[in-house]
This record gives sequence, structure tokens and C-alpha cells, in this order.
Amino acid sequence: MKIIIEQLLNGLTIGSFYSLIAMGYSMVYGVMKLINFAHGDFFTFGSYLGYTLLVMGISYVTSTLGVWGGMIAAMLIAAIGTGILGIVVERIAYRPIYPAGRLPAVVSALGASIFIQNAIMVIWGPRPQAYTSEVIPGYILNIAGFRINILQIIILLLSFLLMGILYYIVQKTTFGAAIRASALDRETAALMGININLIIFFIFALGPALGGTAGVMVGMYYRKISFIMGWNFGLKAFTATILGGIGNIPGAMIGGLILGVLEMLGSTYVSTAYKDVFVFLVLILVLIFRPTGILGEKIAEKV
Repeated sequence: MKIIIEQLLNGLTIGSFYSLIAMGYSMVYGVMKLINFAHGDFFTFGSYLGYTLLVMGISYVTSTLGVWGGMIAAMLIAAIGTGILGIVVERIAYRPIYPAGRLPAVVSALGASIFIQNAIMVIWGPRPQAYTSEVIPGYILNIAGFRINILQIIILLLSFLLMGILYYIVQKTTFGAAIRASALDRETAALMGININLIIFFIFALGPALGGTAGVMVGMYYRKISFIMGWNFGLKAFTATILGGIGNIPGAMIGGLILGVLEMLGSTYVSTAYKDVFVFLVLILVLIFRPTGILGEKIAEKV
């Protein structure tokens, strides 16, 4: 029982990373009908921005802001920097391609992914980098025999807070209603006076910002980052998006959490060597039995 609870907590922590990244995938697909393959690399870029502030600037950060203040500053800077990168990529790699249709945009997204990945390698080097223990405290709480890392609690609380804020914006505000209307029919939404360019600006800034924040959290949690990690995390987050229902924000949140728990339980009770197998087994089963995902809705097509 103790092992199950601890692994559930670990699974929720990993799942929260997938959820934050998956929400970016879901927002872009929902409005633009574009699978943004560069999204995983936004996540990597954010983790390296956090690394630059926390590790390379450790003496200034810790003396000025303290350990916890430095961690918050790293996430904020990663979110802002990655959000700006997302806007730049949309303007350069996607916007000129939109009139050509979806397939050229997908190819452009793959090109942007390769470009960002290689740019990270050139700037920070090909070797994995470490978030050292000097900047990431490893306080362990012992509650009723359960060992809980305080960092896990902070990551979970912050992740759920960010997910809650995004859910509120999309589901409860007028601007969120405009996003949902744009996702249903962009042309009609534009005719109704909705500023589509503002919506696109918002989703390409917020989605990467959430991914960048998740990148710093992953660096703090695993202590190691590499320039190629965006592919693996991005693929799993994309799987979480399909699991929850692509284009559905709450679905992306739930899909990521389910995927994280399944991965952790599978690696604990079967084998860590097969943890990725469970993820893609889930994807295959969902596509067979519920192609629209857990919260996805069937769309009737006129023939």
C-alpha cells in the first residue's frame, strides 16, 4: 500500500509535466488545426533558460533572491522567454504557410523543431547539463511513514494552479469564449468581430510558456536535461492530448495525469524497460475503442 501511494504521487508529478505540455498542443490544434511538432522543443528551451539562471548564475541568484526565489524567477523567465520564442516561430515558420494548407504547416513545424533543437545544442553544448543540488534543495518530509519530497509538492501545487488558471480563462471568461468560438469555426468567429490574430498570438505565447515552465520543473525534478529530451516528452504529451481528446483543454489535463500514473505503475510493477510501451499501448487502445479521446466529442459530417 505504501509503495502504491508513493508511486501514485510520483505518477501524478510526471503526469503534471505531460499535462502542462499537452495543453499547448491542444490549444494550437484546437484553433489552428495544426500539430505543432516544435512544441516539445519549446519545453527543452525553457528548461535550458532555467538552467542558465539557476546554475550558471548561481552566485548572483542565490545571494539576491535566495533558493526558492531563484526557482520562481527561473520559471518566470523560462515562461516569458519561451512564450516569446513561440510567437517568433509562429510569425516566421507558420504564418506564411497557412494559406498553403495543413500538410505544409506540419512539415514547417518539423523543420522548426529540428532548428530549435540544433540551436540549443550549439548554444549550450551537446552534453547533458545538470541542475545541481546546490540550487535545488532536496528536503524530504516523513508523514506517517511516507517519504515525500517537498519539491514534488511544490511542482504539483504549481502545476494544478496553472492548469486551473488556464481552465478558468478558457471556460469562464469572454476571451475564453472567443477562443472556443475560434476553435469551432475561425471564419465565422472573425465575421462576428473576434480578433483571430489576437487569439493566435495568445495561444502561441501561452502554450510555449506553459511548456517552458514544465521544462524548468523537469530539470529540478530529474536534475538532468539534454537538448534532445523535448522529443520524448513532446511525444508523450501529444499522446496525452489524444488520450484526453485533442483540442480539449480539460482532456489534455486529464490525459497527462492518467498517462503519468500508468507509466509509473507500469514501470514499478512490470519493468522500467517497458514504461514507454505502456504509454503507446494506451494510445493504440484509445485510437481503437475511442478515437475521439476521453473527453472528445464526435463530430457529425455531412455527406
